[in-house]
Amino acid sequence: MSGRADIVIAGGGIGGMTAAVAMAQAGFQVTLLEAAPQFGEIGAGVTLSPNAMKGLDHIGICEAVAAAGIEPRRQRIQHWEDGRILRAVERADQRAKYGAPYVTIHRADLHALLLDAAREAGVALHTGAQVVDSEGAAVILADGRRFEGDLVVGADGVKSAIRRRFEDSPAHFTGHVAWRALLPVDESLAPLADYPGIHIGPGRMVTRYPVRGGTLLNCVFFARQPGWTEEGWSIPASVEDLSATYEGWCDEVRAMIAAAGHGALFKWAIHARQPLTNWIIEDRVTLLGDAAHAMTPFLGHGAACAIEDAVVLSRVLDDSASVAEALRRYVAARHERTSFIQAESNANADRMQGQETESFGLAGMRDEESLGLFTYDCRTVAV
Repeated sequence: MSGRADIVIAGGGIGGMTAAVAMAQAGFQVTLLEAAPQFGEIGAGVTLSPNAMKGLDHIGICEAVAAAGIEPRRQRIQHWEDGRILRAVERADQRAKYGAPYVTIHRADLHALLLDAAREAGVALHTGAQVVDSEGAAVILADGRRFEGDLVVGADGVKSAIRRRFEDSPAHFTGHVAWRALLPVDESLAPLADYPGIHIGPGRMVTRYPVRGGTLLNCVFFARQPGWTEEGWSIPASVEDLSATYEGWCDEVRAMIAAAGHGALFKWAIHARQPLTNWIIEDRVTLLGDAAHAMTPFLGHGAACAIEDAVVLSRVLDDSASVAEALRRYVAARHERTSFIQAESNANADRMQGQETESFGLAGMRDEESLGLFTYDCRTVAV
């Protein structure tokens, strides 16, 4: 681009922060607006597959993220009732196979590295800056302030204020609820941290993996459960409710539930979006991450897609004659892949939570690796 555009990004999560860093490193003036009063200890664990780590390599923090997280050497999928292994997955070869590691990390540790990179790149960071409306290439904050640029990027999540310019319907409840807990790894949980994976059963599943050097076990319990639709990261939950939901599950799952009763436990209803046909308004506004394509978590690719979006958008901005041209190239490069992952994530929920657990995988695996998602490289993909 002959002139370096001024870019306003709404949302300072993983996708928004990655985009801000990549664009600032490319020479753009970037303002990032985050609704929270400060950047801090947020969320729990996040899985970064090799395709996501390639995006973080583009902004120079891949190895720092790998060092702050854990590269699991193996995973397993187990039967809900007796704990037997239905499928073992080797992860030790990820770097050699895909050119980047597979990492599990605390979200706050990843975010801290992104924040350092953003400051170093010269991003103008604003907290307590909740975007509530947008017009033209400007956003309006809850306190009345207005920020305007040559481009507005909505990276403000599943409840995106920017997305309302594209459609007026809210995110929909997917029929799934989830509980999350970060459990200190003691003697009883050490085997589960050493061999992370998933327990699957009819209408339910439990995923676990270590973070922070193996001192914490990130656990997420998923269930199909109608009637409760509250969405949020910090809604306190009852361990009695969780225990009743997993009545009859194997000893390993019961051990995780028992440990969850001694610390913070949160519950939320999972919401998602249908794919949009258009991600561009007035050639000056676009979306990325959950704001564009919020999906269920059953392929573990929400963060990965946001990182990919961020890098591809930065690349096309750097290599186009105008913002309008860049946005057309961005959507052409990203829309098909994200729509596919949205659909396959929903389908994977059915595969992982089928009524006949014993038949899992017998018809051939369709997971994030077998679908070829790991081979994607946002640094070099044609745009």
